[in-house]
Amino acid sequence: MVKSLKNDSGFALVLTLVVTALMVAVVVEMVHQVYVDTSLSRGFRDGQQASILAESGATGGARLLQMALSGRSYTALTDLWATPIKLEDEAGSLEIVISEENGKLNINGLVQPNGEYNPFVQAALSRLGARLKLPLDISGVVADWLDSDDMPRSGGAEYPYYRTMKPPYNPRNGKMLTLTELSLVKEITPQQVGVLRPYLTVFSDVAGAPQSTININTAPKEVLSALDDRIDERMAARIIDERKVQPFKSTGELSRVPGMDTIATGLIGKISVKGNLFKITSMARVKDSGRTVEAIVRLSGSAPEILSWQEY
Repeated sequence: MVKSLKNDSGFALVLTLVVTALMVAVVVEMVHQVYVDTSLSRGFRDGQQASILAESGATGGARLLQMALSGRSYTALTDLWATPIKLEDEAGSLEIVISEENGKLNINGLVQPNGEYNPFVQAALSRLGARLKLPLDISGVVADWLDSDDMPRSGGAEYPYYRTMKPPYNPRNGKMLTLTELSLVKEITPQQVGVLRPYLTVFSDVAGAPQSTININTAPKEVLSALDDRIDERMAARIIDERKVQPFKSTGELSRVPGMDTIATGLIGKISVKGNLFKITSMARVKDSGRTVEAIVRLSGSAPEILSWQEY
């Protein structure tokens, strides 16, 4: 009997320890779940606040541009808008970076409304590809992607080619909506799109205009040297040096650069000294959460026109 009582007592002790361990495990799991739920709630809240902050930075930057450039006859990289804006306090931080799209070549201008090549854009795109050492001239394949017919150009590709892809798809047969779309065009790789991205745009500075002008005050050296066969890297560098000292306030002032007087005359109607197309990148952070908004805006009329809006 005594031995049985001892066995029962030992069993009860073990059972008590097991139950206690289970209760501790349950309590720990409950505490962990509460912590996770609280962290997720805080992370969601911080993410929402960062999103609102980034959106406010983009819309506020567009309005500031509209006010600052109203009445201005030129835009340049020496302007205040070209300097990043950084704001920070205990609640979070915001950085707004503005760049001008008018300093880029509008690839959608490669094909004219009648389906023919735009000679200036075609030549500029070919020169740009050569300057960047791309392995092929992309003018033909891009023109076929943009035009509305199904007749392939020399070096181009139309509907039958793209239907052989896996999965098959159709060419745009219209203006590109994003530059990333270039990677769908025959023989153009995502890596080549990355090389071209700083120098091309798909947006027009004037709604419905068949061709955009290029702002010589903001165009990078690669775009400047693509404007004419006679503009080599050294001449493009002289243009950049000249505009750093004094931005061009009219296209005729391009003749200030030695050797550019005759070339400048031939570029009338294709270049400008003021842009109204801008990319605003607004980066917000609240604690450990961050959000970025990239917006393309066109300054026209009384309010900025949003052409593209991406948040990530």
